[in-house]
Amino acid sequence: MSKIVAFYYTQTGQGLDILRSVCRPPEDAGHEVIYKAIVPEKAFPFPWTSDEFFHVFPDAYRGVPCPLRDIDLSDAENADLVIIEYPVWFLSASIPTHAFFNTPAVRRFLKDKPVVAISGCRNMWAMAHLAVSACIDGCGGKLVGHIALQDRHHNLISVITTVRWLICGRKEKKGFFPAAGVSPDDVTHAAVFGRTIAGALHDGEWAGLQQKLMQNNAVCYRPGIVFLEKNGHRIFGLWARFVSHKDANRRAFRLKLFKYYLFAVLYLVSPVGMFLFYLTLPFRCKAIRKDRIKLTGLSHEIL
Repeated sequence: MSKIVAFYYTQTGQGLDILRSVCRPPEDAGHEVIYKAIVPEKAFPFPWTSDEFFHVFPDAYRGVPCPLRDIDLSDAENADLVIIEYPVWFLSASIPTHAFFNTPAVRRFLKDKPVVAISGCRNMWAMAHLAVSACIDGCGGKLVGHIALQDRHHNLISVITTVRWLICGRKEKKGFFPAAGVSPDDVTHAAVFGRTIAGALHDGEWAGLQQKLMQNNAVCYRPGIVFLEKNGHRIFGLWARFVSHKDANRRAFRLKLFKYYLFAVLYLVSPVGMFLFYLTLPFRCKAIRKDRIKLTGLSHEIL
């Protein structure tokens, strides 16, 4: 039987729930799964305060790592597959995830190993996926599959429910607003991806795994949302440089400006941006097709 090493970082527990759901079918098939938490030396808070949440923005965007507790890899060296689950912070992978890929022992461990990456997010996963893909490639690993589970509710609704969850610690449905995060049904359904991965382990064949995962919608590519995300990511770069200041008072003031900017863009500018995107959709078909191939891993023939 094969050995899977499954790394994860989670504050809310959602990431581990997703990971266990994906790994259950390989475990049931007799494969060994070793779970390893990515643990910062100084834990990030949950729930966050508003100031703490926005304080991590520049480092999260730029991929600045934090110190991690040592990860024992002594029982993982002969792994047949590596699975990495990560959350998305400010359109990028979380700070602990970047720290994980910057750890020398991890970089040596990942070399030449097949990797499946899994993200659980609100609805914008594309730029974080590209960053994680680059990290895996930089370590000499081979990305053979990726899965993105997301909150299925409307973009502007999920902003409110996600912020309420992260800052107030309240995930449950309340009145008009649905529960935050990836739905329990989608977490349970993630086991279907595990069955596909178990089949690849049995056959010892990783080529085409992503295409098989996509048969069960492992990645939901929504061109309008990706359009907003790409533009937001570029502008976040300008803000990250502007906010990063050695003087604590200036940094705090600039972060406050960014917070107001962010909510203004989400509720005032993004609906207009989405309208303009679909208005010009006939002129974007070729670019969307190319983008979909890049982000989903599907080939021209399947599309």
